Amino acid sequence: MSLWTTQPDLADLNAKRKNTICDLLDITFDAFDDHSITASMVVDHRTHQPFGLLHGGASVVLAETLGSMASYLCIDTQKFFCVGLEVNANHLRSVRSGRVTAIAKPVHIGRTTHVWDIRLSDDNGKLNCISRLTIAVIPLGETPPAR
Repeated sequence: MSLWTTQPDLADLNAKRKNTICDLLDITFDAFDDHSITASMVVDHRTHQPFGLLHGGASVVLAETLGSMASYLCIDTQKFFCVGLEVNANHLRSVRSGRVTAIAKPVHIGRTTHVWDIRLSDDNGKLNCISRLTIAVIPLGETPPAR
């Protein structure tokens, strides 16, 4: 059984990138199955820190983007919206070029919170970052928690 309330449509997800940080960093939604969703991001001058390595903050942008979209696909958008509550990342290996691919899998899908495990790997499949994202699920019309 699929965890998605809304069946992912990659063309629609990628259309939502326009004029956002996803567009700027070339983040694309690439695949999904019943229990995970995958996105990738370029590693070049747009995502480098000053020493030519993938910036940790860019990795977190990819992780939060993917996890947030995953939560969006798990809720009834006529009744709820979702926002990031907490994100952390452990940067395990440097990446200089290519793309990093992130796979988000649920740790917890609850009524008011979702927790995602998001793992980023380089073009060779080597793990370079592990992130955990907590999402607040909020009824429409309510104010989101302060960030």
